Amino acid sequence: MAGGDKTEEPLYVRDPAAWRHALAEGNRFQARKRVAAKVVLHDEQRRLLLADPTYKPFWDLPGGTAEANESPHEAALREVREELGLDFVLGDLLCVEWAPPRDPWDDLLMFIFDGGVLVPERAANLRPVDPEVGDIGWFTPEQVSQRLREDVWAWTRQALLALENKTIVYLTPDRC
Repeated sequence: MAGGDKTEEPLYVRDPAAWRHALAEGNRFQARKRVAAKVVLHDEQRRLLLADPTYKPFWDLPGGTAEANESPHEAALREVREELGLDFVLGDLLCVEWAPPRDPWDDLLMFIFDGGVLVPERAANLRPVDPEVGDIGWFTPEQVSQRLREDVWAWTRQALLALENKTIVYLTPDRC
């Protein structure tokens, strides 16, 4: 600033309401992502828990879509509680997967968490409590690979490797 000239500062620096308005306008046009959360639960024989949804042709890991302003962690806990009546301590994040659009859905961010190992009594007494789940079962990884849709098995397999290696993995269709 030569000779005491002031350059004009952006309005939002001096006007918090204008700044908030500018942020809100930007937020209005930004992309929204669907978010879902699944849980890898084992029994003491290292079998995985799968749910058989009544609304789709393949088995799946327990979990589901996050609600508005719900964290993936909260969504995983809520979905498993709603589907199976199970309250438990959710473990570490294993994977985040970006899934491209798949008719009729837009793209998706899927968070896969470690649900830990259920003691034999809890594992044996687990039952679906939501009509969206027709059945549940404990399966070996080989059996799981036959029940899941191919792409779901690909990221489930990566989640199991992440659990084994004590790491977190970011997945895309070309990295499964």
